[in-house]
Amino acid sequence: MVSKLLLEMLRCPVCVREEKGLLDFYKESWLVCQDCGRKYPVVEDIPVMLIEEGDKWVSTPVESLPVPPPSMD
Repeated sequence: MVSKLLLEMLRCPVCVREEKGLLDFYKESWLVCQDCGRKYPVVEDIPVMLIEEGDKWVSTPVESLPVPPPSMD
């Protein structure tokens, strides 16, 4: 499980410079940026906060995100 303290500290790496970059924790599997809509997977309890990962899922509706996220092979 991802620690609550870590979740409170994390911000979207794209938006944090211009906006707040706050993230919503979705089904304990995804972090979704409230500003840009990028979605970052949480794989084996580790948030994958790479911009490239967020870009892959930006157009996917939250309801359609795979739970659990695909592994990072």
